[in-house]
Amino acid sequence: MKRVPLIIAIVVAAALPAGAMAQFVKGNEAVRVLPDGTKKVETPPLPAATLAAPCAAEKPACTASGWRMVETADGLRECTEIYARRGTCRPSTYGTEKRPRLWIVKMRGQWMQCQLPDLNSKCVSTKALPYSAIQ
Repeated sequence: MKRVPLIIAIVVAAALPAGAMAQFVKGNEAVRVLPDGTKKVETPPLPAATLAAPCAAEKPACTASGWRMVETADGLRECTEIYARRGTCRPSTYGTEKRPRLWIVKMRGQWMQCQLPDLNSKCVSTKALPYSAIQ
């Protein structure tokens, strides 16, 4: 009888979509939980040069190279750019919709873009050509 709860737990975990288990990147230095339990989230800084008008998240054509998955104060967001400027992000569809994605993280003090929500996947500088993947 003691095995029944374990079997049920395994079946439930197996039934969950893969995305439901990876809604963040473990080890992302941009996300810190403070001693009082509040979460502090850092997003990539805007460059010194002036950027063009942001590409709105409602325009799928803006994301021909894939969505940037950025952890923000509002949670995980799909953005048309790494900076997560107002209007460029929308709620995450990771785990429910397949599309090209890059994960924007801070690792060893540097902003990186990773192919998967895993720091051990192919991660390169945000200044380099990325390795996107349909996820």
